[in-house]
Amino acid sequence: MLEKIQETAAYLKSKMHTQPETAIILGTGLGNLAGEITEKYEIKYEDIPNFPVSTVEGHSGKLIFGKLGNKDIMAMQGRFHYYEGYSMKEVTFPVRVMRELGIKTLFVSNASGGTNPAFEIGDLMIITDHINYFPEHPLRGKNIPYGPRFPDMSEAYDKELIRKADAIAAEKGIKVQHGVYLGTQGPTFETPAEYKLFNILGADAVGMSTVPEVIVANHCGIKVLGISIITDLGVEGKIVEVSHEEVQKAADAAQPRMTAIMRELINQA
Repeated sequence: MLEKIQETAAYLKSKMHTQPETAIILGTGLGNLAGEITEKYEIKYEDIPNFPVSTVEGHSGKLIFGKLGNKDIMAMQGRFHYYEGYSMKEVTFPVRVMRELGIKTLFVSNASGGTNPAFEIGDLMIITDHINYFPEHPLRGKNIPYGPRFPDMSEAYDKELIRKADAIAAEKGIKVQHGVYLGTQGPTFETPAEYKLFNILGADAVGMSTVPEVIVANHCGIKVLGISIITDLGVEGKIVEVSHEEVQKAADAAQPRMTAIMRELINQA
């Protein structure tokens, strides 16, 4: 595993002429940020040794390097999901490669179903903590010496980055929620009973990504900030049939607010 990570990182270093310390996983709600990257150069996933290839509609498959404002950045346009059939090691492989490339801070976004009765469709939720509900743990197996065998997860989402995101949102007049994100394997949307269970467990929102990447980022010593767009509601009395297209539509509507926060935050990080 370590040899593959280092092989992939060596290939990317041979193509890179910038030295980013900031990475972004352009999940749902951050797609437009790719268009704001200047001086950019791109590498397709299919051309990168050992890299998986995204199969989900709406998720492109390339690494983008360049500048966002005055900051050198690396962006993943298209992430990998457990429900696509990948193992957790494959899902999180890019994060380990980021560590080899010198990434110090990671920004992630996702679409999620809100289980908190105070939430509305279109809300932005800054993730303060998560619940790992995946059947396979991304650190299962021999420990890669990027971090300890039993990494601490008491601050999986960096408190200082959360404070800065709150300040930026307040300055721009953007409403944000805070909450706990629960990650499931998917690809089904949740049943009403599952939504109820997840709320009882302490989740404010539920989705099918993010948690594995964040666990591995923490193991690698990378600071993380995550934001969810609430694209549907798993609240009793508000649950309706939902489709991937409706999730995308709700995410697109919230995208300008998400982008405004992330753009400023990345320049401050």
